[in-house]
Amino acid sequence: MTLLPSTELDAQTAQPLPTAAQSDPKTLGMMQGFPPPPDKTIRFIDGSSLKFPNTRWAFSHIRELVPTANVSRGEGPVTPLPRAERDLGNVAITTMDGKAITFNDALQLTYTDGILVLHKGKVVYEKYFGEGSVQRPHVAFSVTKSFVGTLAAILAADGKLDPAAAVTKYVPELKDSAYGDATVRQVMDMTIGVKFSENYSDPQAEVYDYARAGGMVPLTPNYQGPRTFFDFLVKLKKDGEHGNGFFYKTANAEVLAWIVKRASGLSMAELLSQRVWSKLGAEHDAYFMVDSIGTESGGGGLNTTLRDLARFGEMMRNKGKVSGKQVIPASAVADIEKGGRKEDFEKAGYSLLKGWSYRDMWWITHNEHNAYTARGIYGQSIYIDPKAEMVVVRYASHPMAANAANDPVSLPMYMAVAKTLMK
Repeated sequence: MTLLPSTELDAQTAQPLPTAAQSDPKTLGMMQGFPPPPDKTIRFIDGSSLKFPNTRWAFSHIRELVPTANVSRGEGPVTPLPRAERDLGNVAITTMDGKAITFNDALQLTYTDGILVLHKGKVVYEKYFGEGSVQRPHVAFSVTKSFVGTLAAILAADGKLDPAAAVTKYVPELKDSAYGDATVRQVMDMTIGVKFSENYSDPQAEVYDYARAGGMVPLTPNYQGPRTFFDFLVKLKKDGEHGNGFFYKTANAEVLAWIVKRASGLSMAELLSQRVWSKLGAEHDAYFMVDSIGTESGGGGLNTTLRDLARFGEMMRNKGKVSGKQVIPASAVADIEKGGRKEDFEKAGYSLLKGWSYRDMWWITHNEHNAYTARGIYGQSIYIDPKAEMVVVRYASHPMAANAANDPVSLPMYMAVAKTLMK
């Protein structure tokens, strides 16, 4: 996903990384005091909020740094999260590279800011680190995409969005762009041929042009490029043919967000509130980062508390139901769960994700538990395991952007916890 650029450490992988304990923002005294000392002050405008270890504070304080749009929880009651806590700290895990670690080790190795495990709808484990806390929203990064994909699946189930239709049916402004001859389904499943590099180690990659247009990184004084998501998207050019394989590109999520807004007649914040957040029994409002004209980032701008993220994951596990009431169409969840074409996914070349697929902006593992997941850079995750009746949500601030830094630990961790809970 994208939202904030990669840290400098991505290009310096030979250097040993500071540990989670060494980079704890409270230990380092970040943003403490009134005012904080100059060398402990974190700002968006000077780029300091985008650099590790400052990100360990910033990811839990996005609203203090940039403009946002509120996602109302509505006025309904909070859906309870009953507790049946278990000590999972010593659960044994074997990482993808063969190392024997524990669950506690995994949380430190992945720079976890907060993690919550639900089993059969009950909280069995919840813990926070650094700036993470029960009440404080954290940026979800590309987990946002799965929310947008879910909203698209809901609209499709409602008959308000036709996945087989041309993108231009909903957004004619894209007729001269890469999306001029694409279908909505191709956008939903990211089988789009568009010139857009997601390489965080390349400062010339289009992902940074996207971030600048969306106000996600500070602009230089001589910047002359697009200043809104809309202005950026209409300029994207085609690269290859559509439908020839899965290629993960954040621009597709932003196009889908535009389509969803047109199909519904609502902003992303309003739509998410009306269709999901106000019916979820969320404890807190969520919020989106926005560009210079208030357009929400569908590619990575959502911020939620961890418990509310868990409520969303539990709704998905229960086929769209909350407390027995159907909140989103069961057919929308079923469309996600079935996954996409494995042969399309294989072309993306993810060596750690063999046999996976991608559908409606969700990652489908096709593993022995039929798990599926929402994923964001720096370690954000919703992991839904239907067989184990388990949902794990995690917020994190890993020094490395790409999920390849987390997956060798995280994916075995989720499976180890699932098998422990099933015993």
